[in-house]
Amino acid sequence: MGTGIGHFIPLIAYLGFWVMILVSLGGRPLLGLYYMIPFLPYRTMRDHFLDYPLGSNVLTILVFAVIIGALIQGKHLPKSRLYLVWLVMAVYLYLSLWIGTALGHAPAPLWLNDVNFVTWKDYVLIPLVFVAAGLVIEDRKAIRTVVLITAISLVFIDRSCLLESMSRTWSSFDEDKRGGGPLAYGSNQTAAFLAQFAMFFWGFTQFVKRKKMKLFGYVLVATTIFATMYTFSRGAYLAILFTVLVLGLLKDRKLLLVLTVFLLTWQTVVPTAVRERVTMTENSNGQLEASAQERVDLWSNAWNSIQRSPIVGNGFATFQLGEHVDNLKDTHNWYVKVMVETGIIGLSMALFLLQQMLALSYRLFRRATDPLYQGLGLGLLLAVCSCMVANLFGDRWTYLEITALLWVLVAAAARASNLIESDLTPELATDTPAVIASPYEEYRKKFARTPEIPTR
Repeated sequence: MGTGIGHFIPLIAYLGFWVMILVSLGGRPLLGLYYMIPFLPYRTMRDHFLDYPLGSNVLTILVFAVIIGALIQGKHLPKSRLYLVWLVMAVYLYLSLWIGTALGHAPAPLWLNDVNFVTWKDYVLIPLVFVAAGLVIEDRKAIRTVVLITAISLVFIDRSCLLESMSRTWSSFDEDKRGGGPLAYGSNQTAAFLAQFAMFFWGFTQFVKRKKMKLFGYVLVATTIFATMYTFSRGAYLAILFTVLVLGLLKDRKLLLVLTVFLLTWQTVVPTAVRERVTMTENSNGQLEASAQERVDLWSNAWNSIQRSPIVGNGFATFQLGEHVDNLKDTHNWYVKVMVETGIIGLSMALFLLQQMLALSYRLFRRATDPLYQGLGLGLLLAVCSCMVANLFGDRWTYLEITALLWVLVAAAARASNLIESDLTPELATDTPAVIASPYEEYRKKFARTPEIPTR
């Protein structure tokens, strides 16, 4: 805008964190959660905080402040198996760090200069965000506000992505033109985030009643999908297509026809650069192009590693410390990575966690009568489906920037499910007699006759 104010935005945002830390500890932790939501995915903004004291830890401090402030206020988590699953996983993953040490793959996880311990610490911040949200989201108003702030946050992410993508010419695909995006980890990670939340709001908007809000919802979905298209992530494309299929089966059957038509005509609809990106699995010599060949080589090496330690794996966060094809630090498939590092035990926990997320969102979608809760349930179900597909193409799970906001919505869904159950309980209590008589007593009351006493 040329006013020079933008230079001070990071400082103002940084100071806002400290204000919200005090507010959260002082009795209003919900405001602390509201404030942190837009910053969870926006890593490039948080990177500006590194110039200030404790800037790298200010988000973590706010998360703990929200949790402590909520506990001081006597708040409780909603009933959900997900909290227990996360606790068990966090403990197992730390023990897995020591397995990696025992096998000679990593240093002892004791200090903040140990990269494997730092990886575990950063990962565990995701369930802590989930706990913080679960404690302070307590009613319908808070759930609605969380969804609204998520939508506003997505608008800013879309804006940043589109400004970066549209600043380049895309007459043909060029790998060197792909940017890091506002999540700061690369186009593929940004694409996974965009795909998740495009599908969340597509499902959520199905139940929006007000026309203006419904229009805003669909415009947001279209803008996010457009931004996803110019990330040139084939994994994100597939995630969106699969999730549209799920949406068509669960809610809007017309989408099945639209999806079929698109699959038959997509090469004439999408831009040339996108078409080139999708079809570039082979080079002119008929061999796999570099990205596809890397995945094949990585998975082949990963399979050999799995065979050596199938039960407990090589230790959490050890793959990044080894030597692999082209010095890559990721398996390009999160499920393979989990299996390599944590074995069958770790993979079973991860799959159970995903199953619980799907079950929670599906139950809310089917059982709720409130459109807000129905939209939250369906939207969350679609977002989780998108996340599961995206993780087939790389680690899109352990990044706070990609999944933390998703877990805030999971916490909202868990609270919504509890609110529905509490609303049903009084009705059941009213319909149920206080004392249930035995069948024999009921029979006597209905058919017994008091004998008449003859009078003289």
